[in-house]
Amino acid sequence: MDCLKPEFKTEIRRIVGDGNFKDGEAVSTIDHGVSPDNLGARAVVFPRTTDEVAAVVKCCRANGVPLVTHGGRTGLVGGAISRPGELVLATARLNRILQISPIERVAVVEAGVTLQALQAAAAEHRLETGIDLPSRGSATIGGMASTNAGGIAAFRFGVMRHRILGLEAVLADGSIYSDMTRVVKNATGYDLKHLFVGAEGTLGIITRIAVKLEPQPAATATVLFGLPSVNAALAVVRRGLDAEYGQLRAAEAIWNGYFRLTSGHQSWSAVDYSPDHPINLLVSLGGLEDGALQSELERIYENLTEDHPDASAVIASSGAQEADLWRLREDTDLIYRKHPNAPSYDVSVPLSEIGSYLDRCLAGLKDLDAALDPYVFGHLADGNLHIVLNAAGGDVSAEKAKAVETILYRDIVAIGGAFSAEHGIGIKRVGQLLDTTGPVRLALMRRVKDTLDAAAILNPGKVLRLGSLQEASGS
Repeated sequence: MDCLKPEFKTEIRRIVGDGNFKDGEAVSTIDHGVSPDNLGARAVVFPRTTDEVAAVVKCCRANGVPLVTHGGRTGLVGGAISRPGELVLATARLNRILQISPIERVAVVEAGVTLQALQAAAAEHRLETGIDLPSRGSATIGGMASTNAGGIAAFRFGVMRHRILGLEAVLADGSIYSDMTRVVKNATGYDLKHLFVGAEGTLGIITRIAVKLEPQPAATATVLFGLPSVNAALAVVRRGLDAEYGQLRAAEAIWNGYFRLTSGHQSWSAVDYSPDHPINLLVSLGGLEDGALQSELERIYENLTEDHPDASAVIASSGAQEADLWRLREDTDLIYRKHPNAPSYDVSVPLSEIGSYLDRCLAGLKDLDAALDPYVFGHLADGNLHIVLNAAGGDVSAEKAKAVETILYRDIVAIGGAFSAEHGIGIKRVGQLLDTTGPVRLALMRRVKDTLDAAAILNPGKVLRLGSLQEASGS
């Protein structure tokens, strides 16, 4: 059903050019990403500049048409879902790397630049982004800023909020907020850019970003440890942080169920490495020289076996072997091919609470349904756990889904954690936000939204506002 007026569509085409607006059947040629509902609006505009974005926003405001901004469409909480009567604004043509300064270690990019593209450009200057995600090939810098993405290196370099020095965003009235600061020290009043980081496009549309970069290590070394417990894994993380040589770059935990799934699919095995370890830990170090890093990993393993003689280790001896080990962690698509639309959860837990939290939750899930044996993996050094049910989404009733959420979230705030670590709120987590957020904070969030977007035309129904979109999705 076409809910947009012809004169509105004519104006949008005038702003961006006829070939940069698609509606109706033409939308079917666009990749919808993780959900077909992302393109439910059946109307997508592709602006090329910030000024074009501003003109589109003004046109939408004048015509009462809500806007849903799209980056790589890799989000997992429904933040990019759109519906008839709305307009999707895709940042795909805002894809220029405007500047990389090796001296400043700063990149200035447009919002539609993918993480992988920025990583490749930075690497030419022996720099790196300080943030990495398995979806690097499609995730955009603007989308990552809008969701405050975390990823593999957050324990060392911070989440996206800590990588952004300045940004530009188009507000709901079409005005342009511009703060393209490229320095770390900036004490010039309210740091308003942080309003847009993690707001999921509900407060403004990010168009340009100044991103802090980090020196790229000359060499890396990776090991996979097979361990008996969470405490043993945390001890390895501490040894990695205290390494005599090199710096810890990653500590990715893979619990047994997920490890068996990926290693079995990839036909991966190694001599003297058992597939039965309760937890597997992928550790990466960076430094100046390969041999010294390999020796450091060997020392960590020797120290580990003093306390845990049954531990196993596979140290990658080549770039190909290193890539093979990383595939064991990053091939999450396997889960969703086996269990389509499997319900997934993304929590942050203080490190000292991880073991007891998982014990409680896994036991609670078994009590709920003996067949539930979720896949668990995550960024152990910062406490971010991903928990994915071993069940297709269509097989999990709304009642059971609510019970699962109760088990996973009931004490998450009390122990100092967060129910959404890096995936955001979107549509799927609105209920949890309302249930777990204090009244003062919630009121302040609503006041900010009302101030910047009183008409609620930016990504309506997401993060704070309940409405027909949430009701239809059962959240």
